[in-house]
Amino acid sequence: MGPALVCCGVALVLWLLVLATSLPTAAQVPHWSAPWVGLDAIEALGLTATGILLLRRDPRRCLTAAATAALLVVDAWFDVLTSLPGTELATALAMAVGAELPLATLCAVLAVRSLPRQGLRHRAPSLP
Repeated sequence: MGPALVCCGVALVLWLLVLATSLPTAAQVPHWSAPWVGLDAIEALGLTATGILLLRRDPRRCLTAAATAALLVVDAWFDVLTSLPGTELATALAMAVGAELPLATLCAVLAVRSLPRQGLRHRAPSLP
C-alpha cells in the first residue's frame, strides 16, 4: 500500500501543475454557501466528537482531533484566499487568527498527546 500512496502523491503533484496553469482566476458558482455551511458543520461535529471523546478519556480522540485540526486549517486557508478585499478579508483574517488557527493548534496538540504510547515506539520495518 505504501508504494501506491507514494505514486498517488506524485500523480497529485503533476495534477497540481495542470491546475495551476489551466484554472481561471475567478469563477461564479451556484450554491456558494452550501460548501461553506457543510465545512463548518463538519468542523462542529469534529469539535463536539473530540470533546465528548476527551471527556470519556477515549483514545480515539486523537483521530477526531487530527481530522478536525486539518479541517480548521483548510477552512482558514479558503476563507482568507476567497475573500474580497476590505471588510470580508478583515473578517476572514480575524476568524483565522482568533478562532480557526488557535482551535486547529489545540486539536493538533491534543491529537499528538493522545496518541497511544505503545504506538510511538520505533519498530524495525518488516520485509515484504
